[in-house]
Formats: sequence, structure tokens, C-alpha cells
Amino acid sequence: MAKAANNKKTIIFLHPDLGIGGAERLVVDAAVGLQNRGNKVVIFTSHCDPKHCFDEARDGTLDVRVRGNTLIPPSILGRFSILCAILRQLHLILQVYATSELRLLGPDAYFVDQLSAGLPLLRLLDPASRIFFYCHFPDLLLARGRARWWKRAYRLPFDALEQWSMAFADTIAVNSNFTRGVVASTWPSLTKRKELKTVYPCVATGGTNENAQPGSILDGGEGEGKPLWNGKRFLLSINRFERKKDVALAIRAFAGLAPPQRKGVRLVLAGGYDPRVAENVAYHRELVALAASLGLSHRTAGTIVTALETPDDVEVLFLLSVPGALKELLLRNAALLVYTPRNEHFGIVPLEAMLRGTPVLAADSGGPVETVRDGVTGWLRSPERPELWTEVMDLVLNRLSEGELAHMSEAGVRRVRESFGETYMAERLDGIFDEMLASEAEGASSILGMVLLTASALVGVFVAVFVSLWYGWGKDSERVVWAEE
Repeated sequence: MAKAANNKKTIIFLHPDLGIGGAERLVVDAAVGLQNRGNKVVIFTSHCDPKHCFDEARDGTLDVRVRGNTLIPPSILGRFSILCAILRQLHLILQVYATSELRLLGPDAYFVDQLSAGLPLLRLLDPASRIFFYCHFPDLLLARGRARWWKRAYRLPFDALEQWSMAFADTIAVNSNFTRGVVASTWPSLTKRKELKTVYPCVATGGTNENAQPGSILDGGEGEGKPLWNGKRFLLSINRFERKKDVALAIRAFAGLAPPQRKGVRLVLAGGYDPRVAENVAYHRELVALAASLGLSHRTAGTIVTALETPDDVEVLFLLSVPGALKELLLRNAALLVYTPRNEHFGIVPLEAMLRGTPVLAADSGGPVETVRDGVTGWLRSPERPELWTEVMDLVLNRLSEGELAHMSEAGVRRVRESFGETYMAERLDGIFDEMLASEAEGASSILGMVLLTASALVGVFVAVFVSLWYGWGKDSERVVWAEE
């Protein structure tokens, strides 16, 4: 029987791969926040590499246990990633149940994200506990490689399983109102039965001092250090080098400034870059070619040293795979963050910039509409009209007074601290879990129906696998893309 609301709870997290990413950052922040509020928290995952995970997952802050990783590999010859992920989740649940770990922990509730396939089994094995599912974004909209009919056939049972299994959660949460709208339009029957709650990801505010000396980050904390690029003003974009991020918009808008307007100013394009990823390499080349075609001098740097040694006459600087220290330095010193993605699910970078007092220029769609206050903490403009972005750049660089910019900077810091800090998210989650525990468990009304549907789903999965193998699925034809920052 579930505990009464407001009592300290035992909450079990189930996450597929506790590495480093936006989804993992949210899981870690949620777990730490709930733990700091007096709850017992345990994270079960199928994979956690101590060399490739967040500090809280390896330094003892959180109780992280790796289970369900001995029978099913992450993929089979580079294929069937989603099938393997589902089977690994089911294996994890069965293992912790069979070994009595769940019984000994006595969970009041589960926090599950990314994969909903295991929810029916979880409901069957532990009907008294509550299930909270966090939907970063519908996986069926993220999976790629549907050009051919047999590839679409392969995904069909997984898409159906995603919607059906999600209904076994007592509460479903999403990362933004934008995502909530997408989920509602994707699965209207689900949202008729379930009220979706919005729980925004957070940024760490406790250890951030927006008044810190900017140079001290790279100088070991001794004094102010040398100003970045001798105090040169710059506009900043932080995104992965992917076409959907539309980094080209920032280049076009910057090129729209007349030479006197951008004199002494640099556009810095920083972000994740992996030379093994073909799109990263190709898109970087496209952006370099675009800058050259617009008459902008440019340079690419891959290390902190080469970045800091950039000649003064370089107008566009590409920074590949920016380390944390340099990212912090850039966010603190930028005159403006230029955030170009449209229909971004949430977007954590604008919050990181505002927390450090940097105003934000973002697309007027997706998550930034909910985080950036137009004219107060930054600006929201249509990505279809680069000239509007150029106007904002000119406004920040040449027309706003220091007092006006300082006022906007203060508003941004206040906005993040009040609405997007880790304490706020933890309080919101704790309240939702209390509400669940005070109500009757939801989900399947018939265990027989649950078993039949599960069996049907598994049959569909194996049929899909057979079809895929029969038609000789290419190794890179399926790419499962889970939640991103």
C-alpha cells in the first residue's frame, strides 16, 4: 500500500544508459533534488561507465546500480538498437524483481524515462506502487530511416508499443508546453485519458556566481586573468553541428550587419563536434563555405589554446567540441547568445546564458518561447527572417546603453533562479509524487488484457525483425535518437 502524501518516499529511477547527455542530466538533477528533500533514491540502469557519466553518478552522491546488462547487447551487429533497448529494460526489471532488490527497497514510486515499454511489466509486478513517466519527446518522431516501406514496417510495432505502454503510468510529464502539444497531437487518445504535466529541466544555480571574475576560470582562480581576446566583443552560438540546429541563420544575420556595425565584433560558433559523425563534418564545411561566400573572415579551432590565440581580424570563429571551462568563459563574456534552432523541445543553453547575465536571441517557436521573455530577458524572432535577427544584433552592439543591458542581464538571472533552478524542479517533482501517492493507482484495468496485448506487441516485434532481416536492413538505416538538451 502506498504511503500517505508528504511522507518521505522511496523512489526508484529506471534509465536505459546513464551516460552524459540532456536526458541523463535531467535524471541526475531530479534524483539529487528528490534525495535532498529527504527521499530515498536508487537509480537502476543497464549501463553506466564511470569514465563517461556525471559526477553525481560516480562519486557516491547517488546510489546507482547497474542491472539487466548480461543477456542482451545494446545492438546486434549495429542494428536493432530500439529492440535491444526494450529487451534490456525488461531484463533489468525482471532481475531486480527476481533477486528481491525491489522487495527489500520497498519502493513507493518509480521514475521512468525514455523507454515506456517496461511499464506494463512494472505494473504487473508491483501494482501498489505509482509510476511516473517522463517523456522527453515522442521517440517515433525522432527515429530516422523510414524512407522504405519495410523500415516503416519495422518501426510500426515499436511506435504502437510506445503509446500503449505509456498509458500504464499514473502520471506522464513532459519537458515543455511545446512538447506537451506535440504529444497531444501525436497521441490524442492517450492525452484524452491522461493529463500531461510540464516539468521543466533545471540548471544548477547553487554554485553559479554571476559576478565571478571571468578570466579566473582558465587561470586557476588566481586574479582576474587575461581578458578573453583582449576584451573583444563577440556574439555566441552554442549548438551541435547539425543542420536542424540552423547555425547558418546566425552567420547570415551577422553578415547582414554593415561593416561599421560589426567592426571589432566576432561571431563565435561553438558546439559539439565528432569527426566520426558524417553530418558534423559536412555541416561544418557548409558553414565555413557560407561564411566565405558572405565575405566574412573565418577560422576553426579545436583546442582552448588555438581558440585563445585567434587573430584579431577573424570575424567568424568555429569552436569544435568546446570543453566546459571554455564554455563557461564564453557564456560569461558574450554580448549576446544567438540560439537558432526552431521548434526546439526545450533548450537548456538559453537558461545557462541568462543565469550568467547574457541576453538571448532565440527563435519564436518551441521551448525558448517559454523560457525567454521577449524584450525582458532577450528577444524572440522568426527564423524565417534573418533581417530581424540582424536588427537585434545591431541593437545589442550599438544602440542599447550599458544601463539597459545591465537591467536585462539582471532580469535574466532573476528569471532563471526563480523558475528554473534545481530547488524549484525538485519541489515540483516532490509535489507530483505526493499527489500520486494520495490517489488510486492507475493503468491497466485487466491483467489478462495486459498479458494479451504484451504478447501481441512481442509478436509484432519479432515479425518486424524478420521483415527487416529478409530485406537486408543496412547497418546505418536505423538511428534511435533519444532526448536531447
